[in-house]
Amino acid sequence: MGEKITFAALDGEGEIPGYLATPDGPIRAAIIVIPEIFGVNPGIRHKCEAWADLGYMALAPDIFWRFAPGVELDADVPEQFQEALGYFGQYDPDAGVKDIEAAIRFLRGYEGIDKVGLVGFCLGGRMAYMAAARTDIDASVGYYGVMIDQMLNEAHAIANPLMLHIPTADHFVGPDAQKAIHNALDPHPRVTLHDYEGLDHGFAAEMGSRRDEDGAALADRRTRDFFAQHLG
Repeated sequence: MGEKITFAALDGEGEIPGYLATPDGPIRAAIIVIPEIFGVNPGIRHKCEAWADLGYMALAPDIFWRFAPGVELDADVPEQFQEALGYFGQYDPDAGVKDIEAAIRFLRGYEGIDKVGLVGFCLGGRMAYMAAARTDIDASVGYYGVMIDQMLNEAHAIANPLMLHIPTADHFVGPDAQKAIHNALDPHPRVTLHDYEGLDHGFAAEMGSRRDEDGAALADRRTRDFFAQHLG
């Protein structure tokens, strides 16, 4: 169902690698899947295929293509986790927004695709917030996004629906950061926040030790309903 592809970056920067899953039948809309810091690994590819099963064209861009193209890491392997943190330090989120713009342009080029959504995890959760504030993405969902509390001055620019899943025991996004996010975004008419009591970062990972089955099932159901409402 899925295949490796490339699509044009903005400003003639080159070709961005990605993984594209296409439905067998009619396409409802398209969804960009922004990975965690572990690349387009088997878990992310599985998420793309699950969206395709529901009728959405799903594209996971290689967010580290500028400096570590093709990297796939396992969060449960300590050395690979440390390697991923290094890539996180190298990543330029402003360039990442440009890559999201390129993905939106690529997907809207398909006949019959009118709406494009985005779902992101960890670093991708931050990018979901940034996409909502800086692009015309039709709907965005972020799971355990990091550093959003440092970008709340951009919240006024969010024009289309955004949903954020916040595990309350996230050891990368502490209580003060969560409080700031709630204080800034709870009143926002386009933003929906869901807390997951006692869950930690990565609870909706498709595989591995971080996954919490009940929490992942609830968050994923809310995400499916959200996209059905706003994308079709």
